[in-house]
Amino acid sequence: MKREALVVTCVGLNHRTAPVEEREKVAFSADDLPDALKRLHGELGNAVVISTCNRTELYATTAGGAHEADRLLNALAACKGAQLHPRLTYFLSHDEAVRHMFRVACGIDSMVLGESQILGQVRDAMSAATQAGSLNGVLSRLLHSALRVGKRARSQTNIGRYAVSVSSAAVALARQTVGTLEGKTVLVISAGSTGELAANSLAESGAERILVTNRTPQRAAALAHKIGGQTVPFSRLPRALAESDIVISGTGAGEFILRPKTVASAAASRNGNDLLLLDVAVPRDIDPAVRELPGVRLFDIDDIEAVSRANLRGRRREVLRVEAHVEDEVEEFMNWWRSLDVVPVIAALRERAEEIRDRELERTLRRLPGLNDEQRERIEAMTRAIVKKMLDRPIARLKNGADTGLYMEALEDLFEVRSSPSRKRR
Repeated sequence: MKREALVVTCVGLNHRTAPVEEREKVAFSADDLPDALKRLHGELGNAVVISTCNRTELYATTAGGAHEADRLLNALAACKGAQLHPRLTYFLSHDEAVRHMFRVACGIDSMVLGESQILGQVRDAMSAATQAGSLNGVLSRLLHSALRVGKRARSQTNIGRYAVSVSSAAVALARQTVGTLEGKTVLVISAGSTGELAANSLAESGAERILVTNRTPQRAAALAHKIGGQTVPFSRLPRALAESDIVISGTGAGEFILRPKTVASAAASRNGNDLLLLDVAVPRDIDPAVRELPGVRLFDIDDIEAVSRANLRGRRREVLRVEAHVEDEVEEFMNWWRSLDVVPVIAALRERAEEIRDRELERTLRRLPGLNDEQRERIEAMTRAIVKKMLDRPIARLKNGADTGLYMEALEDLFEVRSSPSRKRR
């Protein structure tokens, strides 16, 4: 009889399978995630969502069949009231889902190979799921393992040497487009981690003047102070736009911050100097219709992939080393996973053997009334040793055998033991 067990499953879409206009349909901000996780927890029993500019992925423990793909995809899309094209998504189950998460945490499944931000984003996903109560034991173990292998990849390989963030790749794209940044005025519309990374890269690249704006003035001021920039009130965004040569926007506000009318007005006042817009947000901050304006060049997150090809040969060499760490961690996780079924069977087997030993020992001792305490203890110790030696090999095969399920069923039938029904994991 085939044993039923729940397995790790993943449904998602990323920069390889879907364009940014599809990915932004299910992009979750930190504010969106708690309600989404509570909804998913109620529907699926457990859930973890990793949402970045590169991807949105839902992990859960399910029955693992192909029919689960539609259920998980629909549950994810419903959180945003969206409709997703199944052909632009992927569904992974069991060890494939585990391996995928570990590759994500190591930065080797990212748009920018080896990028460093993803490890913090995985940690944030775990924290959000913990706070929402949607993290079960299996997913908790999975996330902790992912963080561990991600750290190993960065400390034991040189993948980090070639790594660049999305923001620094955007700055590289700016240099390719306008040449030197010396003497340029740059406007950063964001005060989060993306904006900070971009601003630091711009400052190091020689930008003469860096303006920082955000809907929260205190956050803009803090970033401007840190990098030696100048704060601009958000209400003065159109004027700041006209003064800037390069704009990097990464708020992910969920609505367009820059629309054609505003950008056209700024471009018209620049005396023929082109305006470069870099939109690193998902959902996008800048209306793609801006591309049609004269004197304006707009690049979004998908355009950055071309920049990530720089140093690709060196990064690919390191990927092979990272993959070895990933496989080690996958094997360790799957061994732990199998033990969730093995442990109850072992406990039931030992309990059954102990019941038989106790019964037969008591019967034997009743027939030997003249034994003293020391003799009785020796007989009891001997029976315990016999039971242990009899069980050692079956238990070892159960733990380390190639077909654990077959051994479990054989032992259950031969010894007439049944493990707890709680083995079916949620």
